[in-house]
Amino acid sequence: MNDKFASLLEQALTEPGIVSEAYSRFHRFSIGNQILAAVQLHQKHLPLSPIASFYRWKELGRSVCKGQKAISLWMPITVKRKGEVSGESDDSGEAVTVFKLAPRWFSLEQTEGEDYTEPIESPQWNAESALAALGITLERFDLMDGNVQGYAVKRGIAISPIAEYPHKTRFHEIAHVVLGHTQEADCHDAALTPRSLKEVEAEGVAFLLCSLLDLPGRDESRGYIQSWLEDGQLPEKSAQRIFSASQKILEAGRPGDRAEVTQ
Repeated sequence: MNDKFASLLEQALTEPGIVSEAYSRFHRFSIGNQILAAVQLHQKHLPLSPIASFYRWKELGRSVCKGQKAISLWMPITVKRKGEVSGESDDSGEAVTVFKLAPRWFSLEQTEGEDYTEPIESPQWNAESALAALGITLERFDLMDGNVQGYAVKRGIAISPIAEYPHKTRFHEIAHVVLGHTQEADCHDAALTPRSLKEVEAEGVAFLLCSLLDLPGRDESRGYIQSWLEDGQLPEKSAQRIFSASQKILEAGRPGDRAEVTQ
């Protein structure tokens, strides 16, 4: 699983439209699996159509066509790290979650049988609901610096009334809180000032959410992140944090449906 999340994020950045297209089709799955499913279907020259497991298609009266190969999605697995007691390994270590690619899903075009009618669902997202669910408050913007688009302090965020893309700035600042950046220091974001890895993580979340919800500002996010990646590879841990925070923010603001497969 080395660099799986980082490479997937880079692919999302360099292939315009793939994130929003994947979300509109697979929004009941985690963000990482949405993009992963879309990439594999494109590689198989198949349209983005409903996907399900072998047994789920069977329940729906359809069977997988002979010779079809499944697409793989990430499945979370809980394992225990080995502890050390008097130099000998034991099983008292802490439980950690790792991700394993499981080849279990097939698209509608890979099956045959009874007619299939796809249920109509709306992947809506509401900012007020998300802020309430995450325990984040929207405060009055009180900085005089016109270059500052927004800031996050502890569990509060503020957006400049003249921000170019207020929704993108809101995503960025929410991400600072969700990622835990504000627990270390207050974050003030000036468009022309150098950004740290924390800023890249927050902007990565903003890019994914703008892409998922088909909102403007994606080119600006993509341009910045790609220019940063030219100087070095995004750490795998940061990519995982970006996907995880994006998923948490997305679920906080949408209707009650939950992802079927976690990132």
